[in-house]
Amino acid sequence: MRGIGKSFGGVAVLSDVELAVAPGEVMALLGSNGAGKSTLVKILTGVYTRDAGTVKVDGEPVVFADPRAAVAAGVRLLPQEISVMGDMTVAENISLADLPTRAGPGFPMVDDRAMNKQSRALLDQLGFASIDVNALVKRLSVAEQRIVEIARALAGQARVLVMDEPTAALTEQEAKLIFRIIQSLKEQQVAVIYISHYLNEVFEISDRIAVLRDGRNAGLFTTAAASRGEVLAAMLGRVADDLYDFAGGGNAGEEVLTTSGLSVPGKLDTIDMAVRSGEIVGVFGLIGSGIETLGRAVYGALGPATRGTILMTGTAYRPESAGRGKARGIGFVAADRKQEGIIGDLTVRENMVAPFQDRYVQGLFVSRSAETEQAKRWIDLLGIRTRGPEQTMRTLSGGNQQKVCVSRWLVDSVKLLILEEPTRGVDVGARREIYMELRALADRGLAVLVLSSDVEEVAGISDRSLVLDRGRIVGRFDKGALPAELMAATTNDPAFNAA
Repeated sequence: MRGIGKSFGGVAVLSDVELAVAPGEVMALLGSNGAGKSTLVKILTGVYTRDAGTVKVDGEPVVFADPRAAVAAGVRLLPQEISVMGDMTVAENISLADLPTRAGPGFPMVDDRAMNKQSRALLDQLGFASIDVNALVKRLSVAEQRIVEIARALAGQARVLVMDEPTAALTEQEAKLIFRIIQSLKEQQVAVIYISHYLNEVFEISDRIAVLRDGRNAGLFTTAAASRGEVLAAMLGRVADDLYDFAGGGNAGEEVLTTSGLSVPGKLDTIDMAVRSGEIVGVFGLIGSGIETLGRAVYGALGPATRGTILMTGTAYRPESAGRGKARGIGFVAADRKQEGIIGDLTVRENMVAPFQDRYVQGLFVSRSAETEQAKRWIDLLGIRTRGPEQTMRTLSGGNQQKVCVSRWLVDSVKLLILEEPTRGVDVGARREIYMELRALADRGLAVLVLSSDVEEVAGISDRSLVLDRGRIVGRFDKGALPAELMAATTNDPAFNAA
């Protein structure tokens, strides 16, 4: 890939990016959240079209109009989320794109024997003779399901395999199985592009490391000759000084939220933490670390699945439903703004008052004038750029939509505000505004819990920080932390931590 450029809505996401990988090589592709990794591999695998640059396979220029064209050329993507058909057998999943057939009574039929034989051979080739090709995939472990995905790619004659965070949802033992397969792929001269935030894994299995930062190449390293420190420096660079340069903090009061042994089977394991009034506690974690579960568990969105003890302002609280969480003074802003945050066809006013509309009932009717007054108040206080309370929500920018999502929880009864990925999809200018508002809210006594995969964000805005990895707290920083310290905590690698 040479000179790759891509923009969305006039905003450059990739600029003059280069990436090359050879047969039998593992090229690790690294970068902080938003660096452009996913966009680059989506261009490579035909999900996006590029605005500039060239892609060559075996020296020949190619243009993949869609993922099917990329697959036909031997370029396959294993996405972060495992993509298997649980109610189909292992063999059916592996052969899904090209089921062998035999003559039937007037029409072709699936040749089960040939399908099972082919699948058995692929699994044996990968070193996993123990996986039964007749087993339903939903009965397999997560790691075994990932292995089935890889076998399916090989069945399609994959020559370049992009693995996007393949071990994020796996235990360390399960991850070792994936490493075994990667070694097998190298021996078969498959080129592997390996995306991961886990530097200890990268240094264990890769041959070279390419780093992206802010949509540009930031470093290319031979793994054996590189240090963890220099790779991390290339990933993080230097954060803009003024993005997090605002006054406030240091006024923590009484504990608003306290958890002890908070657990969600398969997601979170014995989380002990506290959030006080007047402070921002940031929780940093990578995909699959548990940050996508923690806030929902506290809020009540996971219902009875949540275990452990939770106190709100010193009183026991069972998070059995989101309604109960709201009643106990918890506000929640989801990461997926479009799906779980805004109601796009309603107005700014209607979105702002949605959780507490009962407060605006006068007699038998809802007072539109009271709603409008409240909406105007928060539009002014949060600096929301809008034509007015009656503007349709979907026509606002991402940053202003996020401000509306925050504003709906700013009522006296809310004592704890939980935000998932608070600035995802928000431009730099709006990010600073949101950070300043969160700081101002904390300074007025609100307890704020931020859950983010953006290491610079957590380091920049938090009074105290926690690090999650595979459902457990692996790092605690009582006076804030540098991005490198937070990232180092996720590696669980003594050599890296020493560096």
